[in-house]
Amino acid sequence: MDFKDYYAVLGVSESASAEEIKKAYRKLARKYHPDVSKEEDADTRFKEVGEAYEVLKDPEKRAEYDQLRKYGAKADGSFEPPPGWQSGAGFGGGGYTEADARQFSDFFEEIFGGGRRGGFSDGFGGGFRQNMKLRGEDVHARIALFLEEAFHGCEKQVSFAVHEADEHGRVIPRQKTLKVKIPAGMREGQHIRLKGQGAPGVGGGEPGDLFIEVEFAPHPHFAVEGRDVLVTVPIAPWEAALGATVTIPTVGSKVNVKVPKGSTSGRKLRLKGKGFPGKHPGDQIVILQIAMPEKHSPEAEKLFEQLAEAEKNFNPRSKLHV
Repeated sequence: MDFKDYYAVLGVSESASAEEIKKAYRKLARKYHPDVSKEEDADTRFKEVGEAYEVLKDPEKRAEYDQLRKYGAKADGSFEPPPGWQSGAGFGGGGYTEADARQFSDFFEEIFGGGRRGGFSDGFGGGFRQNMKLRGEDVHARIALFLEEAFHGCEKQVSFAVHEADEHGRVIPRQKTLKVKIPAGMREGQHIRLKGQGAPGVGGGEPGDLFIEVEFAPHPHFAVEGRDVLVTVPIAPWEAALGATVTIPTVGSKVNVKVPKGSTSGRKLRLKGKGFPGKHPGDQIVILQIAMPEKHSPEAEKLFEQLAEAEKNFNPRSKLHV
């Protein structure tokens, strides 16, 4: 009896998660499904994939199978279970027919036994049949938005490819374009789900969904952290020293902000509720940056000299111990 490497059949690692195993199974079952596949060994591969998934999707069967893999196959590739081996995973009550039994290999029958007494589940809610329904594959796409579009909401077009069978049963990519409504307050990394807009199902199965991931185009002034909007605002040295009221941009408008007397570069001012909209709106964070003129007039230089004399005890590098 030949050993069956179910992980290799599905193309996953021994440490694969249940979700990774399920995803690999769906992809291969769709590829070799007799309704769409034109490959010569499609029927055999379809059965192998179904058998591998039957074992690896079940935690008990998978644990037993992993034990047997450690036990190992012989040098010639043949395999015999350990003496006295008996599966504890087993199968439940009736519903298992002779036709179902032919879906399993001798390896499966020998290892898990009782297959003819149990029901075989395909993970889609029904018995393993070549006419079973397969749900269409989910499709993922990305859409780039300007910050203002995500902030206020908009309508955009998105193009993506789905794989479907043509009139000859060949699986080919088809380009689709949809208009998508972007709700106000969408953040980078969030997804929009469009039900039924993914790949079509097989054998009458329902279509998959389209998941659109939002990403932001770079903005010349604003940055985003969560729901907060950040903007760096240059101020003059005298505005920082004496305090001032300055006009700054927000997303889509302008507001007047009071710069506190004695502000330094890097100081942050918070504008409550001026960030991204939502149930709990974000804030706008104003980061002050002191800017100097490129050139000074002779009068200004004299004033700076007077300031230096008046503040001669101030050492901005005192904390550096120089």
